[in-house]
Amino acid sequence: MPRLLIIAGAVLMGLGLLLWAGFPVGRLPGDFVVRKGPVTFYFPLVTSILISILLTLLLMFLRR
Repeated sequence: MPRLLIIAGAVLMGLGLLLWAGFPVGRLPGDFVVRKGPVTFYFPLVTSILISILLTLLLMFLRR
């Protein structure tokens, strides 16, 4: 359990530093935005793929 908390804290700290530095999390090239009149549809395809890869690597690391 302590190892999981340390890793979770490090991941949150890294994400916070990326946001603080101005990294466009959620606005990456490949994220689709469709605006038609008053309706806006946003589909974060590339952001979802990156989060999936990062979580897969994290879980693989925790299982060892």
